[in-house]
Amino acid sequence: MAAKTKTQKINMSNLESILEDIFVKKAPALPKNLKEAIVNYGPWLILVSLVFSLPAILAIFGLGAISMPFSYLGGIRSGYNFSLNFIFTYAIIILNAVALPGLFKRTKQGWKFLFYSSLVAFVQNLLTFNLGSLVVGSAISWYFLFQIKSYFKK
Repeated sequence: MAAKTKTQKINMSNLESILEDIFVKKAPALPKNLKEAIVNYGPWLILVSLVFSLPAILAIFGLGAISMPFSYLGGIRSGYNFSLNFIFTYAIIILNAVALPGLFKRTKQGWKFLFYSSLVAFVQNLLTFNLGSLVVGSAISWYFLFQIKSYFKK
């Protein structure tokens, strides 16, 4: 008789607990002063990067809308990657902007929006077959995110 296998539904809280187990319990911990520096200065770095990127974002939004049809002239793959990167990058920027008030107040919701932003980046790298950023970038961002998670309360 074959053994029954138990299928487990992966939802956001389950994924979060799996990643927390990997990046907090199994990975080496960051020094406390480094965690506090990330929590204190991280939101300011995000804010500065959003402010400095705003003119470029607005310019690219206009140029991107004009050049998107021409991106397919280089082949379906290049057009596909251009379109996906265009859409996902804006989603990441919006999630980071929405996360800022919560990050300054150190709320769990602010941390969750930053986590969702990293998940969107993961999906972007997966769909555009950017395997280096998929593995290395996701691992680094999740490591730092889960190391500082305890500093954010409800």
